[in-house]
Amino acid sequence: MSNPQPMTVPLNPKVPVRVVFLGGLGEIGRNCMVIEQGAPDDPDRTMMLIDCGLMFPDPHHHGIDLILPDFTYLRENAERLSAIVLTHGHEDHIGAIQYLMRNRSEGGLGDLRSEPLPVYGSALALGLARNRIEEAGLMSKIDMRPVQDGEQIDIGSLLVEFIPVTHSVPHAHAIAVHTAQGIVLHSGDFKIDLTPVDSRRADLARIGQLAKNEGIRLLMSDSTNAEEPGYASSETNVGGVLRSLFAQERGRRIITASFASHLHRIQQIADAAVGEGRKVATLGLSMKKNIRLGLDLGVFTIPESSLIDIEEIGKYKPGEVCIISTGSQGEPMSALGLMARGENKWLQLGEDDTVVLSSHAIPGNEGSVNKVIDGLLRRGAHVVHSGVMDVHATGHAKADDIKTYLSIVNPEWFVPIHGEYRHMVANAKLGELMGVPADRVIECEDGDVLELSSRGLAPVGRVPAGYLYVDGIVGDVGQGVLRDRQKLSEEGVVVVVVTVDIQTGKVLVGPEIITRGWVYAPEAEDLLDEACDTIAARVEKVLAEGVRDVEQLEREVRRAAGKFVSDRTKRKPMIVPVVMEA
Repeated sequence: MSNPQPMTVPLNPKVPVRVVFLGGLGEIGRNCMVIEQGAPDDPDRTMMLIDCGLMFPDPHHHGIDLILPDFTYLRENAERLSAIVLTHGHEDHIGAIQYLMRNRSEGGLGDLRSEPLPVYGSALALGLARNRIEEAGLMSKIDMRPVQDGEQIDIGSLLVEFIPVTHSVPHAHAIAVHTAQGIVLHSGDFKIDLTPVDSRRADLARIGQLAKNEGIRLLMSDSTNAEEPGYASSETNVGGVLRSLFAQERGRRIITASFASHLHRIQQIADAAVGEGRKVATLGLSMKKNIRLGLDLGVFTIPESSLIDIEEIGKYKPGEVCIISTGSQGEPMSALGLMARGENKWLQLGEDDTVVLSSHAIPGNEGSVNKVIDGLLRRGAHVVHSGVMDVHATGHAKADDIKTYLSIVNPEWFVPIHGEYRHMVANAKLGELMGVPADRVIECEDGDVLELSSRGLAPVGRVPAGYLYVDGIVGDVGQGVLRDRQKLSEEGVVVVVVTVDIQTGKVLVGPEIITRGWVYAPEAEDLLDEACDTIAARVEKVLAEGVRDVEQLEREVRRAAGKFVSDRTKRKPMIVPVVMEA
C-alpha cells in the first residue's frame, strides 16, 4: 500500500460542488453519480463520474435484458466530462460503461467527445470492465488508467484519492474527492473484514486521518445491509466451511457456483479442492475469463497442474474433480441453470454429485434460485446452499460495521446510497444514532442534485434519471411497451378483424377473432361465434348510422369486444381491432 502524498485542494467558499445521482438510490444496481466543481454556468467546471453500472431485470420487466442509467445529463455535458472513476469491478458499478460510450444514436456519448474518456480504477476493475468493452468494439473511445492503493490523481480541479476497502471482489476502493468545499467521501461497496483472504485490509487509518485533519464534509455510504444487525462475517470463515465440506464429500464430484467476479471465493474453493487432491475445471465463459484475469494479475493462485479443461472431466473419477460454475443467481441459460434441466453438454448430474451454491440470492432472484435448486435435486444431486451451511459471506457492511465506519468518519453531512429505499432509511437512522444531526442526514432519490457550499448541503434541482431499457438494442422500449407486455402476460390478447365496404356501409368479411391467452379457441367455438355475432351487430349498426371513419369503427369494435369479453369471462385481455376497407 503506497503512502499518499501531502496533496490537497485549496478551500474556496465561493466555488460550489454538486453531486448528481443518476442511479443506485432506491434499487440494487445502476450505481452512477456525477461530482462536479464550479458554478453550472462556468465553462471550466470539472465533472467526473463515479461508477457506471447496470441493473438486472426483475420478472416483471418482461423480456428486458438489462437496465441502464439515463445518460441524458451526461450527453448534454459530454465534452465537460473529465473521467470515470471506478470503486470496484462488479457489474452494477462497471457494466454500463460500454453503453455510455456508444454513439449518440445508440443512447451514448461516444461520438460527442473529441478525445477518449479516461477511466481510473484498480487493474482488476479495469480488467473486468475491459472484457465487455472489447466485445462491443469500443476500446478506442476510452483510456484505461490503472491506479494503486492510496494513489492520488488530479481530475481537472479535483484531487481524487483511492482508499483500499474490503468487499466481495478484490481491490475495491473508497473514493475521497478533495474539493474546494472539503472532502467528499464515497464509501464504495464495503465491509470491515479484519482477516481478508488476501490480507489487504480496509485502510481505516487513512480515513480516520482525513476525518481528524481536514474533516469529512460529506459522506455517501453503502446501505445494502443497513437493516442487518451485527457485523459482517469474514470471507475467510467461508474457507473453513468449504474445506470441511470438501472433506465430507470425498468420493463425490463437487460442482460449485458463485459470482464470476468473486475471486476471493473462487480462490478458497480452489484451495479446498486442491487440498483434497482434486483437479479444478471452470464452466461458463465469464468464469473462465475472470479466473484467467485473476491469475494474470496475481490476484490469486491456482497451480497450473491442478487446472483442467471442462472437456477432460470424463478422464477422472467423481472424487477427483471440482467444477467452478456460473449460474449462482438461477439464470435460466447459465451453466448451472442448464445443469438443473439436464441440458448442459459437458456434464449430467446424478447421485454422485454435490452442488454447492456459494452465494446468496440477490433480492428479486429468490424464485429463480429456488427453481434451480429444485431442478438439481430432481437430478439426484446433493445441494448445499447458504440456508443449510455457511458457504457464503456477504460483501456489504451490516449495521455495526456501518456504525463503526460512521464513528471513524464523523461526517458533517451524510447521504445514504446504494440500496433499496428501506435500506437507505435504515442507514439514515444509523447516521443519526452515531451523532449526525437529523437535519444533516439527507435521503435522496435518483435524479436528485445536491450542492455543497459554505452554507451547507442542499437540494438544488433534478435531472433525468429514469430507467433505460436494453432489449436487444438500447432505448426502444419504454413504460408503455412494458405495460402492454404485462397485460399480455396476465390477460392475453384478442384480435378482431373485420372487412367493410365504406361506400355501401356493409360488412363484407368477418368479424374474425384470433386470440392467445384469453380462451383456447378449439375448446370455445360457441363463445367465439357469439362474440363475432355481437361485434358484427355493433359494426352494422354504426355503419347504418352513417359512420365511415375507419378509426371510429375500430373504437366501436374495441368497445363491443371489450364489453362482451368482460361480461362473459370477467377478464380484461388486450383488444386489438383491425378494420380493413374493401
